[in-house]
Amino acid sequence: MISVLQLGTIDYATGLRLQEQLVALRKEGRIGDALLLLEHTPVITLGRNAHSKNVLASPEFLAHRGVEVFECNRGGDVTFHGPGQLVAYPIFDLRGFPSSSPNRNTMGVIEFVRSLEEALIRTCAEFGIPTKRIPGLTGVWTEAAARPSTTEAKIAALGVHVSRAITSHGIALNVNTDLSYFNLIVPCGITSKPVTSIAKELGREVPMQDVAHILARNFGKVFNSQILWLDSLDALLGNNLGVPVRPPDQLRHIHGKDETAQA
Repeated sequence: MISVLQLGTIDYATGLRLQEQLVALRKEGRIGDALLLLEHTPVITLGRNAHSKNVLASPEFLAHRGVEVFECNRGGDVTFHGPGQLVAYPIFDLRGFPSSSPNRNTMGVIEFVRSLEEALIRTCAEFGIPTKRIPGLTGVWTEAAARPSTTEAKIAALGVHVSRAITSHGIALNVNTDLSYFNLIVPCGITSKPVTSIAKELGREVPMQDVAHILARNFGKVFNSQILWLDSLDALLGNNLGVPVRPPDQLRHIHGKDETAQA
């Protein structure tokens, strides 16, 4: 079973700290698999393979536009998160998912990444947007034939971290995102392809809640798991499920001063 928690809009530092604490609890077996759905306030993140030159704007200009910058331990280069973009952070134990490979018993990192892409591809298809993978790149791209320019455009980015089989970070799907923010960076270090969104492809905005529900449902299908929607962090930690879990105090006060400070 995958427990889904929708968090609304939170700053990146809060989201990162929450992930770290949930990963620790998942490693201890004190919570089950969880999927966090949220939006971030404007932020540029640099993954393990990031090149600082791919941040095109000056620190002063970024501060003027209210864009934070964070380094993190996910894979990948430079990307942007902000309002109108649906971010999904799966906190999964890969040992609980079978592998489709005859050489493995449980899901590996590459297969996990392909599964995340598949959930995104299915979600975009439900909005009538044909998308695909591009060999050698991660993420999800629109089909060239569906665009007047005949150029694939990136609609979803992907970067994960796996520690002792527990996953964190995840995917970002551009829904109603202000795409002008991507002019501040070289998205994922790729200069030859543009960035797009569901709203741009359809010519209209779509309700974020609709996309969240469709994405969660496709997570269930791809990972062959039941989906349980939760209404609070307390429910994830067990208070409303009858699970004997005593969460760390700081997790109860995730929006407190210490938890939202930049790290």
